[in-house]
Amino acid sequence: MKAVTYFRVSTKEQGRSGLGLDAQRASVERYLATVSDDVLDEFVEVESGGKADRPELIRALRRCRLTGATLIVAKLDRLSRDVEFIAQLQKSNVRFVCADMPEANTLTIGLLAVLAQHERELISTRTRDALAAAKARGVVLGNPRLAEVANTDTGAARAAHVANATERNSQIGAVIAEIESEADEPLSLRQIADELNDAGYTTARGKAFSKTSVMRIRDRMAAGQDDAA
Repeated sequence: MKAVTYFRVSTKEQGRSGLGLDAQRASVERYLATVSDDVLDEFVEVESGGKADRPELIRALRRCRLTGATLIVAKLDRLSRDVEFIAQLQKSNVRFVCADMPEANTLTIGLLAVLAQHERELISTRTRDALAAAKARGVVLGNPRLAEVANTDTGAARAAHVANATERNSQIGAVIAEIESEADEPLSLRQIADELNDAGYTTARGKAFSKTSVMRIRDRMAAGQDDAA
């Protein structure tokens, strides 16, 4: 299992002194010793748990999303105490585990899934009842535009796929920009590809980056910036 660790403290004093961080790291290290020795990166945030503006958490989630890594935190409240914020994390498709109680992650998602399923069942029941009542009144059921709806659904799925690919390219573009900004001298496309591959990033198809794939992403990003201008 590839892992990315995330630690958060609430004050700058704790960040400088290491108070709070040491305990979190110890908890995460104990957990990782049993499941993984492949830690791609560590992110440390100095911010209150009540605030949703977390640049380091955003970077950590991006790293996980683009590499397939699992986000590891010491405790659930290190992510946030806000229920809505946790729900958004779950929707991000990034797997995360709380080191002090690994089963809490599965339990939380399971409870949400049960509630969502229950709501879907209620909607389905209400729909069936409404259709039965309409049929009893002599209403003709069915949709003569079913083929059109199917085509619309296919188009929507295609649009969603394109949107996801565009968002992924945008995120990889941001990573490339960070790599180039941290380099002491200009990097070749091959060097950038190597940096991405060494860091565990993959293309949308799960392949290693090449000079061509890096060039395509950079060209798309440049085109987007020109359009915006």
